[in-house]
Amino acid sequence: MTITAHVYQIHINADADQVWAAITQSEWKRRYFHGTSYAEGPVPGARYRTVKADGGDAVDGMIEEMTPPGPGTPGRFVQTWHVLYDADLAAEPPSRVEWTVEQVGDRLTRVRLRHGDLASSPLTWASVKDGWVWVLDALKTVLETGRTLPSITVDGDDSPVSAEGDWHRRQGVEATNAAFELLPAQRDAEADERLLRLAYAAAYHWERAAGRAPVNDVRADYLVSRALTATGQPDRGLRVADRVLGSCRELGIDDFDLAYAHEARARALHALGRAEEAARAWRDARSVEVADPEDRALVEADLATLG
Repeated sequence: MTITAHVYQIHINADADQVWAAITQSEWKRRYFHGTSYAEGPVPGARYRTVKADGGDAVDGMIEEMTPPGPGTPGRFVQTWHVLYDADLAAEPPSRVEWTVEQVGDRLTRVRLRHGDLASSPLTWASVKDGWVWVLDALKTVLETGRTLPSITVDGDDSPVSAEGDWHRRQGVEATNAAFELLPAQRDAEADERLLRLAYAAAYHWERAAGRAPVNDVRADYLVSRALTATGQPDRGLRVADRVLGSCRELGIDDFDLAYAHEARARALHALGRAEEAARAWRDARSVEVADPEDRALVEADLATLG
């Protein structure tokens, strides 16, 4: 269940060519993207670099595709993404950002943004997760009203996100990814102990993470359920999986989180020898609609291991 991409979609009351200009031109970019701009105009097949308002480096990478929108044809702007403004993030490998810009009505444009290839970049994963939400809101605001958004706040509080909360988020991401790497490993007492410690550590940090949402608790519980089942405690794994499913239903959480809630139950039931119930949970997992193709492929791959 390691999520390697963030996917966003927004509709903007502007023509597609205006949105395209805002994404690719510095005079627009600095108005909604934290004051950053391109050091030089982006060119397909060439490297690029963005700089902050004070001239410091922000992000660099390669422009892999730059196809403007046309009549009935979406525009695509694909760039690799390597953070420069933070030393810890800069040490991680590049990821990939894909913009799709499509005119869907009279002065109405759909913008889809996918930030993927983040499996080996947990700090970047955490940094951009909520950051893109603000950037897209700021892009929409600038194009529709001409105004810029105020600086970022959390839950109406005027204080900035705490450094402690950011630290817990980074630790949660690292513990989660490390635990998922251990799940398919050959089982022994040492591996089991490490897996359980990582799963509970991840839950601890997500409970204290900046920008924490109910879905983070659901995913932390899912990991705990998987760890318990994998380490020979399927009865406890099933109880936690039932809690995950209950939370999804209570909070209206669907898509791959709901699919994985059923998948966790199927694993625990299978380990308990309750084959008929396990098969039913497996079918329930497969029946959940998962919108993103990459996420759907992850779900199918995990379900295939249940056979």
